[in-house]
Amino acid sequence: MSLITRRRMITGGVAAVAGVGGLAVAARLARRYGLVPPDDGGIYGPGETMNYAVQKVLTRHTPAREFARSMISAEPFANPVAPPTELYKKLSLNNFRDWRLSVDGLVARPGSFSVSDLKSMAKSSHITETTCEEGWSYVAEWIGTPLYKVLDEAGILPQAKYVVYFSTDPDWWDSIDMSDALHPQTLVSWGMNDGDLPVKFGGPLRMRVPKQLGYKSVKYITHLTVTDDLKKFGRGLGSPEPEFGYAWYAGI
Repeated sequence: MSLITRRRMITGGVAAVAGVGGLAVAARLARRYGLVPPDDGGIYGPGETMNYAVQKVLTRHTPAREFARSMISAEPFANPVAPPTELYKKLSLNNFRDWRLSVDGLVARPGSFSVSDLKSMAKSSHITETTCEEGWSYVAEWIGTPLYKVLDEAGILPQAKYVVYFSTDPDWWDSIDMSDALHPQTLVSWGMNDGDLPVKFGGPLRMRVPKQLGYKSVKYITHLTVTDDLKKFGRGLGSPEPEFGYAWYAGI
């Protein structure tokens, strides 16, 4: 079956059953094609599944909107974060020279990268909008290493489906599917607006996922795990957000 035919079948079928209130039927159709998010259970599960499936089919390869440099926000808002962990304070003492981003899981070459290592790889940047679920937003230039370049260095294995990423705070983590992980705009960001990434915006390293809401762009990342199963992380919902009423897939 061709990609176009498959897309028409999925989107047409999902839209049709959703139009008559058949979310459960739409969810079953999405499951048939493997388009099911990890938070598909519970009362909101069918809706989350339909949202994920439709967005993945229609926008999988499309970029997030990019803006002119003149539209960069003069005073971007940094969402408050918890006090720095002891690990963070220790690594900050020598300007993060010992900060490492480790990569493990379904990769051929597990290892770790310093900030300097990442800066020596292919560099990319984009001027995009960070949108918070609380209603505020700002436009900034994000500079960094495309996540797919980091994964290429580690050698992702064919069965890989997700990338899980962790902050210095072990309770602050998230994950994305492989299509978002390989998207050219998804960055391991180490710069912002022509300078180093400020601490209050996640420096020295932050995941930047411009096609999703801001909470998917976790700050202070130190560890990536490539996996084929999110059920073994946390409560199996793909991230902590679904525990508090937010969606795992926060596409915009």
